[in-house]
Amino acid sequence: MSSTIVHSPPLTPSANPEGGAVAAAEGDDREEKNPFLVALGERVRALRARRGMTRKAVALAADVSERHLANLEYGVGNASILILLQVAQALQCSLAELIGDVTTSSPEWLLIRELLEHRDEATLHRVRVAVGEMLGTGGAHGQGGAQRSARVALIGLRGAGKSTLGQMLADDLGFPFVELSREIEQFAGCSIAEIQALYGQNAYRRYERRALEEAIQIYPEAVIATPGGIVSDPATFNLLLAHCTTVWLQASPEDHMKRVVAQGDLRPMAASREAMDDLRGILAGREAFYSKADLRVDTSAQSLAGAFDALRRAVRQLLQLPL
Repeated sequence: MSSTIVHSPPLTPSANPEGGAVAAAEGDDREEKNPFLVALGERVRALRARRGMTRKAVALAADVSERHLANLEYGVGNASILILLQVAQALQCSLAELIGDVTTSSPEWLLIRELLEHRDEATLHRVRVAVGEMLGTGGAHGQGGAQRSARVALIGLRGAGKSTLGQMLADDLGFPFVELSREIEQFAGCSIAEIQALYGQNAYRRYERRALEEAIQIYPEAVIATPGGIVSDPATFNLLLAHCTTVWLQASPEDHMKRVVAQGDLRPMAASREAMDDLRGILAGREAFYSKADLRVDTSAQSLAGAFDALRRAVRQLLQLPL
């Protein structure tokens, strides 16, 4: 692109030493720029400087126009995800680093991220436990012979049997039974449906975290029935794994649906096929998190009495309690 050097005013876009591609990039100062796009542009410039590359060189490597890249750098270019991927590849960095993921926000984060990249799940689990122990969050409970927590948390989708089996287990162990959903409602002063309708999902997750923190603080021994989505928030789930012995109560999607309907919730029947597809999708999306539990009991494979006996035996053995 040709450029004409203009001596007045002194800071015209076309006089930029990297070419005249910033004519639109500096844009109209009268328009307020989006803070995210501005921060994105600053990261692109910083990464380019770190690599010692000119804007023209990055544009060529990314197969985008220099003007497009200049717009991006000055926070006025709302680039598609594919363009961002091309720019990241040209800068030899991850897309996460380009968009500002926290794990790329400092040299130490980047070095830790590189150490953990491509490690298998077993190795990552050991690292997570070791980090939890080092930070004093209780991440190593039950590891290497350490005593297991006597707080038993039941996780799984609604309809897995957490309330019914949880109360039975609490009675058997002589522990308090805590229904975390009820605790959340007490904190909020309204039902869970009202929390989500009035305040949104983020507010609900804050109440959920607060309820779990209080349960952990109050009860050294307890059986806790958790909401099905507690695994959706990594901070809350980390807290649960660190301070509780966890049991995943599994069930088939069909049993989940039947039990929810039996509890009086007829909403799934309005569009049963779509509801079942959604349920399968949620279960598939959460399975990898539920599988982090210390124990798992399949409540679809046996009667209520059989499921309770399996749960009771597994928990007592793990806590080293008499059968």
